Amino acid sequence: MKKLLLMLTLPVLSFAQTTGVTMSPKAAKIHANALTIDTHADVPINMMKPGFDIAVEHDYEKDRSQIDFPRMIKGGMDGMFFAVYLGQGKRSEEANAEAKQKALAIFNKIHESVKLNPAVAGIATTSKDAYRLQKEGKRAVFIGMENGWPIGKDLSSIKQYYDLGLRYVTLSHSSNNDICDSSTDGDGPEHNGLSAFGEEVVKEMNKLGMMVDISHVSDSTFYDVIKLTKAPIIASHSSCRALCDVPRNMTDDMIKTLAKNGGVIQINFVPGFVKKPSQPHEMSLKALRLKIRQTDLSDADKKALRDEMKAINEKYKSDMPTLKEAVDHIEHVIKLTSVDHVGIGMDLDGGGEVIGLHDVSQIGGITEELVQRGYSAKEIEKIWGGNIMRVLDQVEKVAGTM
Repeated sequence: MKKLLLMLTLPVLSFAQTTGVTMSPKAAKIHANALTIDTHADVPINMMKPGFDIAVEHDYEKDRSQIDFPRMIKGGMDGMFFAVYLGQGKRSEEANAEAKQKALAIFNKIHESVKLNPAVAGIATTSKDAYRLQKEGKRAVFIGMENGWPIGKDLSSIKQYYDLGLRYVTLSHSSNNDICDSSTDGDGPEHNGLSAFGEEVVKEMNKLGMMVDISHVSDSTFYDVIKLTKAPIIASHSSCRALCDVPRNMTDDMIKTLAKNGGVIQINFVPGFVKKPSQPHEMSLKALRLKIRQTDLSDADKKALRDEMKAINEKYKSDMPTLKEAVDHIEHVIKLTSVDHVGIGMDLDGGGEVIGLHDVSQIGGITEELVQRGYSAKEIEKIWGGNIMRVLDQVEKVAGTM
């Protein structure tokens, strides 16, 4: 175990100095042994920018980036699902074709980055891959797709993406699409859940052995998926509505229903999903979301919106939640169901950040907090990677019967 060797050769103080996280010997040992998997990483957004090298360590304070291979190693992050993300645009035949080409370019970039760093990382599509890469001391790079828009209206594209390593699709993003309704579309529902095409998408994903991801979808879409799916489903980056009452989070009934399905909710660390913003903060964010909903934004427009978001967050920084409050969401799921149905999908490089965890090098703080709360090594191993790997295995098994 490469992380265990690292922890045995480095004193705990040294680990704290390199990551800014203080870990007890017990937590450090558990962290070293666990397969640590995060199911939603938006680092491809940075990878697609000219000059960004994932093999070089970046400074969060300088460029706000949160993930690269050196910091994954520092933090003891064994694997992440890199997101092929496209914000929802127009749904014309031409726009769908363009979305597909953009998605394929992101796939190519992910594969290229791994090929350029064979001693550091490898593409993973199965749990066996993840455990093998962990033993080899390499990072496991899984691939997920955030927003099913690049599927267009062509079911065969799902197999094409599967062959490129895709192992989950987040059915929608912040707006409705041809597959289903989103939880946050300002115009309200369009299909009242899954569309007829969306039903075929779920069936095809079950058939291929690809996890169906219900983060971002409307409540009605979630229940439609549950009725239809033959395999466990996931929420790759969602939190608990009981603790933070926003539509992007899951209700207690949804979480219990997900557990009965055998699925797992991966807790999101985006501040507004961990702790509900104050009313003035929420109004500012709502106005910003309306601007973001515009299609065909220029690079200058996007930069202006990012700057505006940064200014809003700075103005309302007292609203920023802590790592402890993020772990409260993990614990809420455990108390509601069991330790078998929760994991971690922090949404780093996509807005995920809490006080005590600014980038991937600091994930040991999560393990330390779980140890402080009395969770065992076996329970923490399930939370970090065991649960999501179990679901991936089960989804593959269902596909083998279809």
